[in-house]
Amino acid sequence: MPLLEPKPEALRPRTLGGPSPDRLPEHRAAGTPEVLRTELTDLLGAEKVLWKVSDLVRYASDASPYRFVPQVVVIAEDIDDISAVLSYAHGRQREVVFRAAGTSLNGQAQGEDILVDVRRHWAGIEVLEDGRRARIRPGTTVVRANAALARHGRVLGPDPASALACTLGGVVANNASGMTAGTTRNSYRTLSSLTFVLPGGTVVDTADPLADEELARAEPALCHGLLAVKAEIESDPALVARIRAKYEIKNTNGYRLDAYLDGNTPVEILRGLMVGSEGTFGFLAELVFDTLPLDREVCSALLFFPSLPLAAAAVPQFNEAGALAVELMDGNTLRASVAVEGVPADWADLPKDTTALLVEFRVPDEAALAACEQTAGAIVAGLPLVAPVPSVTNAFTRDPHTIAGYWKARRAFVAAVGGARAPGTTLITEDFAVPPARLAEACEALLALQAEHGFDAAVAGHAAHGNLHFLLAFDAARPADVERYAAFMDAFCRLTVERFDGSLKAEHATGRNIAPFLELEWGPRATELMWRTKKIIDPDGVLAPRIVLDRDPQAHLRGLKTIPRVEAIGDPCIECGFCEPTCPSKDLTTTPRQRIVLRREMMRQPPGSPVLDGLLAAYGYDAVDTCAGDSTCRLACPVGIDTGALMKEFRHHRHSAREERAAEFTARHFATVEKAAWLAVAAADRISGRIGDGPLRAVTGAARKAVRPDLVPEWLPQIPGAAAPGLPATRRAGAAAVYYPACINRIFGGPDGRQGPDRRSRPSLPEAVVAVSARAGKPVWIPRDVAGTCCATIWHSKGYEAGTRVMANRIVEAAWGWTAGGRLPLVVDASSCTLGIAQEVVPYLTEDNRALHAELTVVDSVVWAAEELLPDLDILRTVGSAVLHPTCSMRHLGDEGGLRAVAEACADEVVVPDDLGCCAFAGDRGMLHPELTASATAREAAEVTAREFDAHLSANRMCEVGMDRATGRSYHSVLLELERATRP
Repeated sequence: MPLLEPKPEALRPRTLGGPSPDRLPEHRAAGTPEVLRTELTDLLGAEKVLWKVSDLVRYASDASPYRFVPQVVVIAEDIDDISAVLSYAHGRQREVVFRAAGTSLNGQAQGEDILVDVRRHWAGIEVLEDGRRARIRPGTTVVRANAALARHGRVLGPDPASALACTLGGVVANNASGMTAGTTRNSYRTLSSLTFVLPGGTVVDTADPLADEELARAEPALCHGLLAVKAEIESDPALVARIRAKYEIKNTNGYRLDAYLDGNTPVEILRGLMVGSEGTFGFLAELVFDTLPLDREVCSALLFFPSLPLAAAAVPQFNEAGALAVELMDGNTLRASVAVEGVPADWADLPKDTTALLVEFRVPDEAALAACEQTAGAIVAGLPLVAPVPSVTNAFTRDPHTIAGYWKARRAFVAAVGGARAPGTTLITEDFAVPPARLAEACEALLALQAEHGFDAAVAGHAAHGNLHFLLAFDAARPADVERYAAFMDAFCRLTVERFDGSLKAEHATGRNIAPFLELEWGPRATELMWRTKKIIDPDGVLAPRIVLDRDPQAHLRGLKTIPRVEAIGDPCIECGFCEPTCPSKDLTTTPRQRIVLRREMMRQPPGSPVLDGLLAAYGYDAVDTCAGDSTCRLACPVGIDTGALMKEFRHHRHSAREERAAEFTARHFATVEKAAWLAVAAADRISGRIGDGPLRAVTGAARKAVRPDLVPEWLPQIPGAAAPGLPATRRAGAAAVYYPACINRIFGGPDGRQGPDRRSRPSLPEAVVAVSARAGKPVWIPRDVAGTCCATIWHSKGYEAGTRVMANRIVEAAWGWTAGGRLPLVVDASSCTLGIAQEVVPYLTEDNRALHAELTVVDSVVWAAEELLPDLDILRTVGSAVLHPTCSMRHLGDEGGLRAVAEACADEVVVPDDLGCCAFAGDRGMLHPELTASATAREAAEVTAREFDAHLSANRMCEVGMDRATGRSYHSVLLELERATRP
């Protein structure tokens, strides 16, 4: 064991909440049973089988209120893996559930036996026919697919609120629709063809002209059974009419029986049945969508009403006027949305019954938009609108920023309300539809029913389509609360069906919580046809049992998960999974959601639990060490949960008092440390130049084993040489700004720093910043005493609180003096350092220094160039093409636009990869855990290296090193490119 290996005990929760009734029992502590693990490992390979108890627990939760721990998790890479798992399950009488994003709200992504991850290796999109169609792999998110289509002026029909995270395989499997899809733009209507794997292993491509012929040979009984059900349905006019009527409004409850009416052959019938089948009929391996025009002329309004019924009553007018979206948010939703960044703070003061409609028109041209605005204005004039707080305008706008803010609040509905729930309570998301003309009546009935059962739910939804969602919170650990929820569900389902003939699931699919009520909605005849269909397609019941069909009337009460309280940062998490696509470690170890899920299971366990010991043993590396700490999870989370900050807290907990003192010592003597680091880099540069990188890697490798991998960096060939020994000479008199070269740029040189005689062919970054500023007539001044100062990120990222406090206060005091009390801006040449000085140091400052910090204007050098220099610079030469890597810090600062602006001045073509992500180099973490950067950059690197670019540009030296390593290309600062473009 390494000398300074941290002890797992340091991460043990200080107070345990267990034992909880749904805790993982002690006999599961060893993880996957040995026989199952061995057989699947022999079948697939060890790298595709996750078996530790921590692996099983982290995959046990999704966005639903349910929790089922699998026996094993398989990471499937291709159809051969899928077929092998299905064949194994048939032979061993086991069950299989497929899981992609885990954003489903009814437990569809959970299984109790073999769980197959079909997200990690299943992303990709091929745009066809200039965007009119798209071939998409099932692990591709909706946002990623639409990014590729937008360049062609096209968009997918389904637009669920979870588009950032949900994958197209899940969208089709649930027939999820969203804000605008309704019944005409959903997957059932816009899916052109698909390729799927049946439970028996047969692969079917519905676009293949020979598909029916081949299916008849491979699965004759299946084909006969489907045609027999089709004939039976078509022979009953009343049943046909009933089926057609059920799909006049949004409905995803049960199987798509209209597939028997719309399809003429077994393959055509299967094509329809697969939509909304929730993984119970087969694996969706590839999807081909017919896309829709992306209308770019938009106007929107957020209109406030005194009550929910009055808002609902206004919906038909906007439907008749052609609004593409009419979204409803009640008072509870609006007030909870205050937690969402950008939402007006005064919404917290809205009266209880206030309800808003978000109305949007999207059309192809200006004339059509003007007509829509005129029609909408006439409607608004006759509505009983209110403006109970100053931010309310009740007016249509074309401003993209305002419109984006409206939609951000709307899409955050589940997470925002969930984040505001009482601590320790479980969140239930219900989803129903009624005929749109009866929406107001349904709202009144729902409010009355909630009051009767003691709930004060939040309500939102797609009012244009008569589709509402409401959220209930209760304590799943208290039997009385569960009984209250059960009584409400019984009454709610009967109300929806018997009074309104509505759909119990409009777009979230049946799932575990509505399966017991399927027959209530569809009646015994149609329900039995669904059971027959399942038996025909999956006669052995291998795929996802109990997710759509379940004869147990109490099935929706089984597996409800408790939500033990955890650290304050993570406690509001509802496990929605919105954070996962942005997480650098998602394909290596854990995601932000899983880090919190694992913590909650620790809290469920009693003291001395072997399960708890197993979770702690894995948590250090899987959760803490391999977190890049970039906090992009906070940007993706609707309520801003910063799991990166939580992992930094845990790093602090693992430090001994000696380590904290040592870190503080380095901060107090950083001038000496900085000089020593420069000398070490210069020496390493000379050594590697003479004898290669091998000896350096061997030495650092041995030190990592002896000391601790998380403390000793690994030598990488891409590490640049030392920076020039001195900074450029500048003058304070006449300076337009103070220029602060970050310590990383004072220690490490640029991309040419290790190329001997050619070193002077490109200036250093400080030389470039000084030069372009002077050319624009806005000279900068570098203080002579910058050595020994730092943005404090070195300590902050590792959880060294005392060291962070020392350096945070030092840099603020120095900056205040350099800038003459804030009269000059402080220009910083590394985006992570800009973020550190501008934001991250604040919690560590003394009260006096917080006052000084408030007077500073901290500007990233790229923004300085874009806003202050470019207007006064002459571009004398450009490169043909450039690819950008905007850093995570730029996202936090909102500075990506500046990077693009400077790049567009220097290159004829500028590309930001669709698969852009955090490089996870994170200062030195890419040297401490190179496997993290390799995993985080894999997709972006594949996209970048698929073609040639003349320049590879970014705005942070270590991120550039990380991308160098990932792509084999040479990245450099966009400011170096600007210097070249403007050099006389």
